[in-house]
Amino acid sequence: MENQSPSQRPSSDKEWKLIEKLLGQAQEEHRKSRRWGIFFKALTFVYLFALLSMMVAGRTASTGLSAVEDHVAVVVVNGVIAPDQDASADLIVTGLARAFEAENSKAVLLKINSPGGSPVQSNQVYNAIKRLRAEHPDKKLYAAITDVGASGAYYIASAADEIYADPASIVGSIGVIMAGFGLEEAADKLGVERRVLTAGSNKAIMDPFSPVRPSDREHMKAMLNEIHQQFITAVRNGRGERLKEAENPEIFTGLFWTGERAETMGLVDGLKSPGDVARDVVGIEDMVNYSVGRSPFEEFVRRFGVSIGEGVASQIGLDGMVPSIR
Repeated sequence: MENQSPSQRPSSDKEWKLIEKLLGQAQEEHRKSRRWGIFFKALTFVYLFALLSMMVAGRTASTGLSAVEDHVAVVVVNGVIAPDQDASADLIVTGLARAFEAENSKAVLLKINSPGGSPVQSNQVYNAIKRLRAEHPDKKLYAAITDVGASGAYYIASAADEIYADPASIVGSIGVIMAGFGLEEAADKLGVERRVLTAGSNKAIMDPFSPVRPSDREHMKAMLNEIHQQFITAVRNGRGERLKEAENPEIFTGLFWTGERAETMGLVDGLKSPGDVARDVVGIEDMVNYSVGRSPFEEFVRRFGVSIGEGVASQIGLDGMVPSIR
């Protein structure tokens, strides 16, 4: 520094000040970045904690549900009956078990508004109702159909002691369906080549880009008939002699009717709303809802998983190839 001229020193001082300023700014930016990082981490923690709290609170509320007065225990079946829906077998059966086990519930009311859905899910609920009725012979289970009680929903209802519906309700549709599309001609016109490799001569059965073989059609028809027969057997066992099959041979053809017409066919026992059933049939006006729903956290996980699952199913050609009783 001794060899530097006085004219050079101010320039050097300015450079050092500039460097110090830049370093200070960088350090300040680093501090701000850290503060924002901590803030967003804390915000994420609070959000997850809130979701967890809501989930626990929802479970606690449902598991601790009780009523000190005599009441009718209500379980709602609303929407499509499927594993990933609010009307899944797990949720319905859990609600039914709590309703039957509740000390002051004098009867159980299944409030139904559903077009049906999975035959497996419907059968699981049907069997659970039969089991719970046997375990609690002092409590009757009534089914009350509001707008729709068709296919899988009627499958479930047929396990009840008695079924009621509104005169304008849609009831029945005792059948099984499997739908898909044949796209082989469209693929040919577009010049699309379908490349499918399988291990097993029938692994690509009902491939939408290939012609349907007669053996494939026969196999699928036999499977649907078998499921249909299971449905018919369940309804016959549940309704017994109340079902007027001789006068109505179309009962098991998949047709559906109004509640008023369904009563004349023995599909329902009367025309009443859920409130009417509680008041007029059970003799108790107070109703307590024992339905079990999904927590916000579970719903988020379900939606995330469904979106991935649907994408995978679409890629491998499995979407739309599940039997449905609706």
